[in-house]
Amino acid sequence: MKEAVAVFDFGSQYAQLIARRVRELGVYSEIVHHAISADNLKSLNPAALIFSGGPASVLDENHPGIDDRILDLNIPIFGICYGMQLTTLIMGGRVEKGRSGEYGPARMDVLESSSIFYDLTTSHDVWMSHGDHVTDVPTGFHVLSRTPTCSFAAMGNDEKKIYGVQFHPEVVHTPQGIDMLRNFLYRVAGCHGGWNMSAFIEESVDKIRNRVGDSTVICALSGGVDSAVVAALIDRAIGRRMKAVFVDNGLLRTREVDEIRTIFKDAYPLNVRIVDARQEFLDALKGVTDPEEKRKKSAKPSFGFFRLKRRI
Repeated sequence: MKEAVAVFDFGSQYAQLIARRVRELGVYSEIVHHAISADNLKSLNPAALIFSGGPASVLDENHPGIDDRILDLNIPIFGICYGMQLTTLIMGGRVEKGRSGEYGPARMDVLESSSIFYDLTTSHDVWMSHGDHVTDVPTGFHVLSRTPTCSFAAMGNDEKKIYGVQFHPEVVHTPQGIDMLRNFLYRVAGCHGGWNMSAFIEESVDKIRNRVGDSTVICALSGGVDSAVVAALIDRAIGRRMKAVFVDNGLLRTREVDEIRTIFKDAYPLNVRIVDARQEFLDALKGVTDPEEKRKKSAKPSFGFFRLKRRI
């Protein structure tokens, strides 16, 4: 089974960055929705979990949460900012709203130089970005570090292998943050590493080839990174049996269609068909001024890809 870390996304702008940092440390990571069920999480068989930060407050009535059963799966957990506060709240600690938000650099003193702070300096810079803060850690947890304005900058429970930090170790403004993540992955979670992008590409190509067999695949191509990567992987797996479709809806940037044609027909040749659907989209949107109504109209299945399939 492939070693993987599940990064729980609570709406943080840094969730993608956290996943990237984990991969840079040689461990594969996947971003999952914060509300994933414990049963579905178990099917991923993750070696560790990382709870991201987020813009919400755990003190709000309908704050983003998790399936509480996940904390009973005995999987090592690292909570970052909102992730630390949520873990604290669920496990019986206390979180309160600060008098004012804390945003920017802070000097942190390490109180226990084990686990996530192993072999690090006892005082270093971290990056804070939070409004709420922990005021009492759950039973069984130790306070691992503090700053002049944050008495609970990091906490940990060595027995349960659950840790939390109020700052952001994934950003460059926390210079030793990558070392903290490394300590969590390898010293706490027992990861073995060895993952790299080249191996992932070959594994993905093999999976696609086995899944598709002798069939033909139609791939919707938007021109963005995600769909372009998918199209490139499928092309490497089955070649001309993949038919990529790019729809010109008349709402694109100037010369964007020409750019797509140059990239995917000349620079990186794919079996791509460019469909001119400008008139259909513009006719349907004529007279519509409300942005949300425009979005809903253009997103209707009968108006999208399946309506255009006769022209592919």
